[in-house]
Amino acid sequence: MWRFRGSVFNLIMAEIYDLITEKDSVDVYGARVHNLKNIDVSFPRNKLVVITGLSGSGKSSLAFDTIYAEGQRRYMETFSAYSRQFMGNMERPDVDKIEGLSPVISIDQKTTSKNPRSTVGTITEVYDYLRLLYARVAIAYSYKTGEAMVKMTEDEVIENILTNYKDTLVAILAPVVKGRKGHYRELFEQIRKQGFNKVRIDGEVQEVTPKMQVDRYKVHDIEVVIDRIKVGEKDVARLTQSVRSAMKMGKGVIKVMNHETQEAANFSKFLMCPTSGLSYDEPQPNTFSFNSPYGACANCSGLGFVREVDLDKFIPSKTKSIREGAIPALGEYKNNWTFNMVEAVLVRNEFDLDTPFEDLSEVCVGEMLNGTPDEITVSVTYNKYDKHKYSVKFEGLLKLIFENMVKGRGKKNQTRDYIELIDCPTCKRARLKKESLHFKIAGKSISDLANFDLKSLFDWVVEVESTLTERQQVIGQEIFKEIKTRIQFLLNVGLTYLTLDRPSGSLSGGEAQRIRLATRIGSQLVNVLYILDEPSIGLHQRDNHRLINALKDLRDMGNSVLVVEHDKDMILEADYVLDIGPAAGVHGGKVMAQGTPAELLKGNGVTADYLSGRREIETPEKRREGTGESLTLKGVSGNNLKNVDAEFPLGKFICVSGVSGSGKSTLITETLYPILSQHFYHSVKKPKAYTEMTGLDLIDKVIEIDQSAIGRTPRSNPATYTGVFTDIRKLFTELPEAKIRGYKIGRFSFNVKGGRCEECEGGGVKVIEMNFLPDVEVPCEKCQGKRYNRETLEVRYRGKSISDVLGMSIEDACLFFEHMPSILRKIQSLNDVGLGYLTLGQSSTTISGGEAQRVKLATELSKKDTGQTFYILDEPTTGLHFEDIRVLTEVLNRLVDKGNTVLVIEHNLDIIKLADHIIDLGPEGGEGGGEILFTGTPEELIKVENSHTGKFLKLEMK
Repeated sequence: MWRFRGSVFNLIMAEIYDLITEKDSVDVYGARVHNLKNIDVSFPRNKLVVITGLSGSGKSSLAFDTIYAEGQRRYMETFSAYSRQFMGNMERPDVDKIEGLSPVISIDQKTTSKNPRSTVGTITEVYDYLRLLYARVAIAYSYKTGEAMVKMTEDEVIENILTNYKDTLVAILAPVVKGRKGHYRELFEQIRKQGFNKVRIDGEVQEVTPKMQVDRYKVHDIEVVIDRIKVGEKDVARLTQSVRSAMKMGKGVIKVMNHETQEAANFSKFLMCPTSGLSYDEPQPNTFSFNSPYGACANCSGLGFVREVDLDKFIPSKTKSIREGAIPALGEYKNNWTFNMVEAVLVRNEFDLDTPFEDLSEVCVGEMLNGTPDEITVSVTYNKYDKHKYSVKFEGLLKLIFENMVKGRGKKNQTRDYIELIDCPTCKRARLKKESLHFKIAGKSISDLANFDLKSLFDWVVEVESTLTERQQVIGQEIFKEIKTRIQFLLNVGLTYLTLDRPSGSLSGGEAQRIRLATRIGSQLVNVLYILDEPSIGLHQRDNHRLINALKDLRDMGNSVLVVEHDKDMILEADYVLDIGPAAGVHGGKVMAQGTPAELLKGNGVTADYLSGRREIETPEKRREGTGESLTLKGVSGNNLKNVDAEFPLGKFICVSGVSGSGKSTLITETLYPILSQHFYHSVKKPKAYTEMTGLDLIDKVIEIDQSAIGRTPRSNPATYTGVFTDIRKLFTELPEAKIRGYKIGRFSFNVKGGRCEECEGGGVKVIEMNFLPDVEVPCEKCQGKRYNRETLEVRYRGKSISDVLGMSIEDACLFFEHMPSILRKIQSLNDVGLGYLTLGQSSTTISGGEAQRVKLATELSKKDTGQTFYILDEPTTGLHFEDIRVLTEVLNRLVDKGNTVLVIEHNLDIIKLADHIIDLGPEGGEGGGEILFTGTPEELIKVENSHTGKFLKLEMK
């Protein structure tokens, strides 16, 4: 009889009970996680269920922190007690019980690996199948002559010689050295002892003599003359023996030389160029992997880029001498080893440390930067009595810079400021060695395919399969099937514009999530509960139906799909909807409505009002005239942009729209913003290719408000980011109790010693390492998560300690500090952008990309305005409910009304219809995009027939 451990047995019995009772719903009882108000929720299994509601209302708390957390905890319970002692126990979420729960998989917005070796191709496994295809089906070509490589068996070689050299005197040669330096004295002695008396050295046949050698500093080709024979039928046996001997000595390669013409032909068991004799190893899948030494470009190690010192930054002032600081990386002149070596190079070239850099010779500069060809004499003075001279080979300042960067040496690692990434000159960003790039299918290398967008790649695979030989089709049949299936899943979720060589670190949260979704669909799992967090982020309305159909496919396979979403189309296409509200933070956490979309529309509430049209963000009656002046950007050709010109009218609300992959980010975040940032802040980031930029003198600064985190550690929070925490700490130091105790401002910082809890070093939590599972944070046992020691917490303002203030919601803090204008201004700006539900001390790691963007926006709002600022926002509606978008639009309009220019990259039609000026790119994504289809007002855009944005905007503005 089977025996089970207790926890496993309980889980199995629960599953059996669900099957017996035919549980067709997931029932949550008494959920109290975060702001959830002890709610009971039930939704059907094997359906597409959407959870919606205002930002901060408790959607994620229900979906991820309750349902997903309980599913993970139950999974952990299936491990043995021995395994769990290494992993620890997961805390049960604050919920009474959950019934009908299937195995749970979360597909969230966490971006994929930032490792430059991780690409769309590797994480989707499409590239792995392409590598296998090229290893088995591709034809090899010589990178020297372009001819197709050939390989023969010994019998085929003999047959070829008998046919092509009939009645001809030939020499059978065994190559033993190809293109290498050396004197090869030992090799010639070994050849002589083996009984061979002739060799062919660099095309000339010579006798092998005792102590024979060649010039060790020259490159040589050496072949052993195995036999000289007149080819004919009577000497087949001798020819066969000679060929076999030559193959053995030449390691599978031989040459046959016509004795009369001295011309030699190459034959090989392996892939070989028949003209040049170039040979390749037999291809394997790792031959085409840029993460393997067998396939990676040796110059860039498979990264596609190399580091290079920017000489203009390295030597910014050529009129200065070395002693005066011509090379800032060296620092101020000192009597040290580096300056001594530089001085030695200068003296060697008849210059000194006081010679202006511009007067140095090219040879001198070359030796100083790249090293000397031979040793130099370096004089070192320790004191007036102790002087020494050393002979050393100077390797150059550039190598020294790279070493400092790798080892992290230098003042704040300033060496990175002089280094830029450039395309690898050897592989031209292809990442692979040249041999790998010369294996082709229908004239395309694997790197060519990696540069195709997914739609073009799918079309190529379908087309090329029928053009292959019968043998290639048989070998590649299953591989082609897998490639097409996986690409089709990616196309179905709207990722037509991505390329396989796109680094995974450059993907947005929505793109990364949709890639994982496509992978899950391909896994063909059933009876699983999938939980997704706003998968429609970054997706144009045109592609929305593809994503919805993909989710329905996942459902129809026998799975439950639970989606946290604000998108109107997604909500209306769902089988069941849960509306959480009524507001954010402590004012939320209740179930406002649940049922089918039709039932939701009949009910009351903010969500139902917007969906039914009872409430809407109204289109403005009049568009702003602006200042009449513009920024003009010409000849932009980065990525897929087709040499476009763009004009950005100042004093207006500008929206850049277009389907995903059409070139919006390339135009704005990769070209316009770096140009403005370089002009105002001397940024080191280089813009994409362009020809001209005018109008820079018309604005006084640029501010980019993106969705990157406001901090990289849990110590960062809205209070520290906005700077209001400094004002609050100053307030606490002015309190009588703090003055009596002599507390300074540092006492109230959780980042320095003195007032913080030293057990958790002011973090409030302690991190428990979970080996191969994610680390777990638990409250500090000493301070109970308050961050500070007892003495610091005894200082109170209006009954609140510094820890209590950090724990306040922003909404409450506005009331608490209403009589402190300097503090209130910064906190009020956070409240104005709809973040009143966040706490002042909320960890940045728990703040979403959309929330982080609004924190940054609030920070800028709290500053004094000049009225000539150019704001750039990338999809600011991410993660926002309809009502939150209305609040955001009021804030953005307020900025523009002050004379500033606000530019947003956006798909949301509620934002697009409010714009004074629209720049619409397209018509498609990837290679099918990169053109500016339209510039003007929303009223003019809806008349443009080939604009996908215009078609959907027309429906919205009816």
